[in-house]
Amino acid sequence: MILRYTLPKETESAIDLKDGEKIYYAVPFDIAEDGTLARDSFFAVTTSRVFVLRGNDKKVIDIKDIDEAKAEPGVGGGILTIRKGNAWEVLVHYSSAHLSRYAYVARGINILASGRFEKVESNEYEKTCPVCGRAILGTKNCPHCSGQGGFLSVFLKMAKPYKKQFFGVFFLMIMAAVTTLLNPEIQKRLINDVLKKNGDMSTAIVFLSLMFTLSAGIVIVNVLKSNASARLGARIASDLRTELFEKYQKLPLSFINDRRPGELLNRITHDTRFISDFMADVFCNLFAVFFIFIWDVIFMMILNLKLALLTFILVPVVSAIMISFRKTISRIFHLQFKKDDDVSSDLQDVIAGMRVVKCYGKEKDEADRFKVFAGELAQIEKRNERFWAMFDLIVSFLMGMGVVIVVFFGGSDVLKGDMSAGELYQFITYTLLLFQYVGWLGRLPREISRLTSSLERIYDILAQNVDEKDEEKLVDLDIKGEITFDHATFGYKSYQPVLEDINAVINPGEMIGIVGASGTGKSTLINLLMRLYETDDGKIKVDGTDMKDIRRKSYHSQLGVVLQETFLFSGTIIDNIKFSKPDATISEIIRAAKLANAHDFISKLPDGYNTYVGEKGYTLSGGERQRIAIARAILPDPKILILDEATASLDTENEFMIQKALERLTSGKTTFAIAHRLSTLNNADRIMVIDGHRIAEFGTQAELLERKGIYYNLYTAQMQ
Repeated sequence: MILRYTLPKETESAIDLKDGEKIYYAVPFDIAEDGTLARDSFFAVTTSRVFVLRGNDKKVIDIKDIDEAKAEPGVGGGILTIRKGNAWEVLVHYSSAHLSRYAYVARGINILASGRFEKVESNEYEKTCPVCGRAILGTKNCPHCSGQGGFLSVFLKMAKPYKKQFFGVFFLMIMAAVTTLLNPEIQKRLINDVLKKNGDMSTAIVFLSLMFTLSAGIVIVNVLKSNASARLGARIASDLRTELFEKYQKLPLSFINDRRPGELLNRITHDTRFISDFMADVFCNLFAVFFIFIWDVIFMMILNLKLALLTFILVPVVSAIMISFRKTISRIFHLQFKKDDDVSSDLQDVIAGMRVVKCYGKEKDEADRFKVFAGELAQIEKRNERFWAMFDLIVSFLMGMGVVIVVFFGGSDVLKGDMSAGELYQFITYTLLLFQYVGWLGRLPREISRLTSSLERIYDILAQNVDEKDEEKLVDLDIKGEITFDHATFGYKSYQPVLEDINAVINPGEMIGIVGASGTGKSTLINLLMRLYETDDGKIKVDGTDMKDIRRKSYHSQLGVVLQETFLFSGTIIDNIKFSKPDATISEIIRAAKLANAHDFISKLPDGYNTYVGEKGYTLSGGERQRIAIARAILPDPKILILDEATASLDTENEFMIQKALERLTSGKTTFAIAHRLSTLNNADRIMVIDGHRIAEFGTQAELLERKGIYYNLYTAQMQ
């Protein structure tokens, strides 16, 4: 989302920057103080001042005078207010199109007001193009204004790594075009020199042999061309799938969470498959058609200029129809792809949650709901096909009229002696080729629009910026276990911090219990420790090194995680355990299973460690899944351990078994354990209480009980 608009020159000149002062944010507002539509109005924030710019009017406020800024949503819009002491002041009004934008800006003002100079950034997509006002459907940039949405630009981007292969297909296309164009010339000679002049059989056999050779050549070249194009399409689709999957692995979790699973799945399956289909069915003829079309026109004009011009009258009409509907075709396929994403996402949600659906007896309700989604998609597809059938009918009718014109006027020329029968046959053949390829070109916008939409969606993912530091500057760290939180601040939306100004030093080998009410940020804290997200402000240091400066593979290889919702992959038990260390030996795997109290129950299974656990491990009990997860965490001998409610959903017997396993697992390791049952934190060295997005209390259990604060209240409530 844009937080720094390019200001008009006269507006920017009104911001008289002082030495060292920089513009951080500049966004428009579109509602005046009296509620009418505002134009040429901007709100700008520099490192030391705030500017409200309404045309020639300017209001300036020093940030040092601001205690707090708020972006308050309302009906159809919102207001940005600031607090000076106890007094609140409304600075600007804006429509709902800018609600999120001003929330980011308000957060930025608060950071500057606190004396820090970190800049708030947004990874959200714009919903409408700030230049042309068009809706942007599921991509980062507006295809119309970015110059990246045209067929030629996205196609060349796709083709660039495969120059040699494309050249080979192009050469075969030219060969196919040449053989196709030569055939009518041979047919003309056969009619004029043999049939009309009563030529001998030997001459006829020569021409017939040439026709057979050219026809066979056309078939052979077309087979080679189609095969080469199909293989190239399959390779491109495979490479793009791999590239997309690798990109998904690198993208931040926030990007993945902001999109429905079906949308991401369709880009890696549906969109890449269409590229393969386009190469096999359309591209293999594309340049051959253009080549034949151009030379066909030239030959027709050489044969009979008058007849050619009469034929060409309909070509501009057909072309005008295709051009006029080009944008409509592009729009309707964008809408169809978007609805297809919604249907796929809904289907995936229902399948993933089938246990819940069946538990509540909602099978019919979900089927009816999916029927509505599928029906909406079907209506869009039917409307698109009706439009295309009518479009194709009009083009075909006009082409048929062209052939009638050729036969009528050409036949008249033959009767007058101005044209030979062979030349008329040749001209009719060229006319049929012309309108055949005009018809093919008439269907081309549909295929190109679908290809362009697919490529836009693919390259939108591939173009996402991944904040990766130079690999040479990253370090491989042999972790000892000291963790330092240095003014760490984070929010899933950076303008809404979930954790703010977290400061703490954790000693190597120390076990830290994390408690607090639901929604206070406990899981967010361990998400930061797992490097699923990066801090917005401040740092988290490991043994004195900023976590962001440690190579991810090095850090995660020394991290063990046991979560409340245990996830097991579809596969065998041994595959799931060694997921954390793929090169582990069987003896190491068995040792980890024994430490996790999992070896006994695994040995009793018919296939032992080779037992297939099914989707998410649902063939095993909750306790068994949890012990396999603990074995997975034990296997690489991690230096830092994360436990998120590891025993919350287990019965007493399983909890006892797992607590024993966790005691062995946490020995000598820096451990962070979230727990609602405070009795599970009896072995914790210190306890961190999260409240109000901050560390409210931090100390040993005895110290916190003596303080009689938040932890004391939680503890006494559970003991009662």
